[in-house]
Amino acid sequence: MVDDVARHAPQPLAGETAHLPPSAPPRNHGRTVAAWTTTVVVLAGAVVAAAGLVFSASWLFWVGAAVAVAGPVVGKVLQVLGYGQGGAATRARESGRTP
Repeated sequence: MVDDVARHAPQPLAGETAHLPPSAPPRNHGRTVAAWTTTVVVLAGAVVAAAGLVFSASWLFWVGAAVAVAGPVVGKVLQVLGYGQGGAATRARESGRTP
């Protein structure tokens, strides 16, 4: 069994060159204004929608669902404005400057 696995394992190519990315990726691990805003808005919408289900208020459920759907839209808008990963406002905040 072990021999079968070893025989089918990919073998390194002679003279293979490793290509690295031009720069290191951002080190904030997604801790941006856009990411947190998206998370909070979607979570608030889910809580409101759940309350609508618990209290049998269909209008409250649909309001919560609409808020939850609006969350990623708000996050994308903030990302485009530079508050997402790699954005100008995020880089300025990480370096200690104000945007």
